[in-house]
Amino acid sequence: MVIAMDSIQIRGLRIFAYHGVNSFEKEKGQPFELDLILYIDLSAAGKTDKLEDTVNYSDVIRLVTAVFLKEKNDLIERTAERVAEAILSRFPVSSVTVQVKKPEAPIQADLDYVSVEITRNQTN
Repeated sequence: MVIAMDSIQIRGLRIFAYHGVNSFEKEKGQPFELDLILYIDLSAAGKTDKLEDTVNYSDVIRLVTAVFLKEKNDLIERTAERVAEAILSRFPVSSVTVQVKKPEAPIQADLDYVSVEITRNQTN
């Protein structure tokens, strides 16, 4: 028996939102960037060429955007957790990796971004 290690990847999803421990981050907002990896067996979709045998990327992006904008969290760790929970509850994936990048974090340093990355699995 072969176990599929297939994935759907959404890279560089940019969302302007209001997360951060500083009050001005929740008032002024800032850009965030998300990378998502959805682990799913894609063999059926590869054979049938039918959308119902895979996950619709547009639906994922709409859900992630809605979840990302729903709350103003202090930590991007919490925001990443909420995104992972929403994807796992809505789509037939075995696990998901969510990376949230904060390119304009209010830190006095020369850096590209700070980020968190989490991987969560289906529990059923």
